[in-house]
Amino acid sequence: MSKDKKTKKELNTEEMIRKEQAIGSGFKEQQLGEISDLELTRRLWHYMKPYKWTFLFCLLLLPLVSAIQLVQPYLLQVAIDDFLIPRKFDGIELLVGAFAASLFGRAFVEFGQLYLMQRAGQRALYDLRVEVFAHVQRLSVSFFHKNPVGRLMTRMTTDVESLQEALSSGMITMVGDIFTLSAIVVLLLVLDWRLALVSFLVVPPLVILTAVFRSFLRRAFRAIRVKIARLNAHLQESVTGMHIIQYFVRERISAREYEEINKDYRLANIKSVRYDAMLYAVVEAAGSITVGAIIWYGSGQVLEGVVTLGVLVAFIEYMQKFFVPIRDLAQKYNLLQSAMASSERIFQLLDTNEQIPSPANPTAIPDGELTIEFDDVWFAYNDEDWILKGIDFTISPGEKIAIVGHTGAGKTTIMNLLLRLHDVDRGQIRVNGVDIRELDLNAWRDRFSVVLQDSFLFRGTIGENIRLGALGASREEIEQAARTVRAHELISRYEKGYEHMVKERGGNLSSGERQLLAFARALVHAPDVLLLDEATANVDTETEALIQQAQEVLMERQTSLVIAHRLSTIRTSNRIMVLHRGELLESGTHEELLEAKGHYHKLYRLQYSPDAAA
Repeated sequence: MSKDKKTKKELNTEEMIRKEQAIGSGFKEQQLGEISDLELTRRLWHYMKPYKWTFLFCLLLLPLVSAIQLVQPYLLQVAIDDFLIPRKFDGIELLVGAFAASLFGRAFVEFGQLYLMQRAGQRALYDLRVEVFAHVQRLSVSFFHKNPVGRLMTRMTTDVESLQEALSSGMITMVGDIFTLSAIVVLLLVLDWRLALVSFLVVPPLVILTAVFRSFLRRAFRAIRVKIARLNAHLQESVTGMHIIQYFVRERISAREYEEINKDYRLANIKSVRYDAMLYAVVEAAGSITVGAIIWYGSGQVLEGVVTLGVLVAFIEYMQKFFVPIRDLAQKYNLLQSAMASSERIFQLLDTNEQIPSPANPTAIPDGELTIEFDDVWFAYNDEDWILKGIDFTISPGEKIAIVGHTGAGKTTIMNLLLRLHDVDRGQIRVNGVDIRELDLNAWRDRFSVVLQDSFLFRGTIGENIRLGALGASREEIEQAARTVRAHELISRYEKGYEHMVKERGGNLSSGERQLLAFARALVHAPDVLLLDEATANVDTETEALIQQAQEVLMERQTSLVIAHRLSTIRTSNRIMVLHRGELLESGTHEELLEAKGHYHKLYRLQYSPDAAA
């Protein structure tokens, strides 16, 4: 098909695919379906196993529920043959009482069974959510770069919720339906085997059609899960970047993109609804045909005296009850297919092993002063597109190191490698002679405090955000840290002070205010090494002066590594390292580098001499 003949929808779909390929699609949706239903069921049982006794008790209740349910047509048969036709009503009160008892008994038992199953299912889902969240927290930063947040949220919420009915009651009720069907078959054969065979004529084609629908339903539900993930990803990105959308008057374009994605989701749902309706209609038609066949054949048997009217009525009642669980099975089958499609996606996430490994037997991090060495470090985010090339330097205890360079030179990458957000491709990073890959990951990161250019604050109080990472810090320590970085005056402006609630991402605070709180957070953590990445880039001149004073106090207490564009903030550093295109070009003090007339001198002139670029 030529491009000019392609529909608008096809072109939009191709454009979406190109965008996803350009950013690097994380999850491979085409890999879904490689896990068998048996394997998925086995893995789901892992979460149900702690509550196996509850499930077992509910299974043991199934024969009682079926017995109560199936005794009702028999009581109806007795009422017709033994009381109504012979017009003898002595003792019928007991029969009516037994029928009423069966109705109330069934309601009571089913309530208890459903309650216990739902409670056990919710506990199993709770365990699953905890495991998924814990696993996601261990994944590397590069994993989140490749996978949109909205898609991850879908797998952690929508997909887990779709398992709720399957885990809480779906599987047990399916077993109960199968048990009921088996009991009805036995009862019908006992009542009259000829009439039973007539009743079962539609069952074989019904089984075949259900098997055919299985593959269609699974594909439909799998497509729904993919579409809702794409929809959530678009929503998350749009809401997060709403200010940009409004700045550039892009509302209509964003709305059209959402409309196209939403349309795909609607069409995927309609396809599953179509299969669901078709399967339900087939079961209903089979039930009607069967009842018609029983009446046609059974009425002749009654006239010939082969069977009684009560038996015929009981047959009709049993067959209606026979197709009720079949209809339930059809609905539960759809539910199970949806659950299986969701479980595939959940287990694909749980099987993702993009983690920065912590050694099984880590080397203990020495207490006291730390000497950090970069030894011929090479790193690339993609193949051999090197971001860092043969970086060598040493940071001595208490030293104040600054890193400068153009955007993309590799400054932040050095910090990320030091924290093991990524691992080096070549060379080593050592602390006191030990490769940091041999250290416990969490223990190593706990020796650092980080202040970034755009500090992230969580929902909660100001005090809770400062205490982040130092849960044992007292109120006095928090206030002292805030006073040191000149944040106490800011906090005191709020009526509730340190109990003032911070909105999502610190939306009710300015950039400068967030930075001050981030400095207080770094200080209260009492790190061995302080990492500052453009920490004063988003503040005004007055706030920068306050932060600069606080930064100097903070840097006096421990080893510091500062990434900066504003060269005025690093003039007092013990050493300034100049990066250019991933290589370490120069290293020295501010005065030494200016005298050398090298790359740093050029950066300084460009920043402070307006005519330097002329």
